[in-house]
Amino acid sequence: MIVHLVDGTYELFRHFYGLRRAKNGDPPFGAVRGVLHMTLEMIEKGATHIGVATDHVIESFRNALWPGYKTGAGIERALLAQFHPLEEALTAMGVVVWPMIELEADDALASAAALSSVDQSVEKICIWTPDKDLAQCVIGERVVQVDRKSGKIRDAAGVQQKFGVMPPSIPDYLALVGDTADGYPGIPGFGAKSAAAVLARFGHIEAIPSDSSDWHANIFRSGRLAATLIEQRDRALLFRTLARLRDDAPLFDRVDSLRWTGSTRFFADYAKHIEAPELIERAERAATLVGAA
Repeated sequence: MIVHLVDGTYELFRHFYGLRRAKNGDPPFGAVRGVLHMTLEMIEKGATHIGVATDHVIESFRNALWPGYKTGAGIERALLAQFHPLEEALTAMGVVVWPMIELEADDALASAAALSSVDQSVEKICIWTPDKDLAQCVIGERVVQVDRKSGKIRDAAGVQQKFGVMPPSIPDYLALVGDTADGYPGIPGFGAKSAAAVLARFGHIEAIPSDSSDWHANIFRSGRLAATLIEQRDRALLFRTLARLRDDAPLFDRVDSLRWTGSTRFFADYAKHIEAPELIERAERAATLVGAA
């Protein structure tokens, strides 16, 4: 059994701006239609167990921890108007959806991966998102990250090759270098190479010695970054809290609850509502394939 966990918010953004480039405009429900077609394509290619995580609202508990953390401000109205219809459409199509409020879609993906990994019948867990936050969830070759756009599948070795650290150190790495998409700046002076160098040696921020004489001479040949991190250790730990995904959301009890068994009786009406009647026949064909498997 292979479990497919999809970042619905990312896919909505991707289809919205892809359509804008292709159509020179923003068709109503255009991005929703794109995500539904993409999901059915996954089923047609053999996916049986699928869960989609969405941000029902952009804000989360992290906004109370850091005032600059990302909000819904600046999201275009035509895109924001498709957030909730996407959740409704996927549910009508019979796909499991996790609309997150206090937590984020990334937290749902992390939690679903953790829950799925406990089931020994699960051969592989594919997390469909290029978001670097999710690299922390990768485990060996069993829990992998898939970038749909590039087609790359990143296992633990791939994470290390890309970032210079293993998956468990990704939150520490992001804390040091910052994440402009999420709205926190990192620690001054740290870039990808310097963050990877210190974490490759110590693993986590709290393991880095307070006495800089040991590590800066061997890693940076300068005490400047060492002194900066020592002075801003508390801030670095706060940023790591922002970067560390929650994996304890009780999303489901059984992995088999993610099995797609066909659309609901409401889907035909919803497909017509979003002006995509072609989805009805496609979903019916996909259900036939599932039934024949």
